[in-house]
Amino acid sequence: MATLTVRDLPEQVHRALRTRAALKGRSTEAEACAILEETVLPEGRIPLGALLASVGRYAGLTDEEFANFARRSHEPSQPADLA
Repeated sequence: MATLTVRDLPEQVHRALRTRAALKGRSTEAEACAILEETVLPEGRIPLGALLASVGRYAGLTDEEFANFARRSHEPSQPADLA
């Protein structure tokens, strides 16, 4: 996660943001994040994991084969020794 600082936010905008957040039961920070996400992410965007899962299903991978991906090591791979 990244950190974003907004300077010189007009008090009227800050007040409206706090009100909007309270109406949705969120913190002001969570509401600002939600507004930014809704605004900058393309509509109809497919998350990479969902796209890869659909490719795997299309390729005929089984649930067991999908589970193997979740169990794989998250350590960086070592380069192949071609000598």
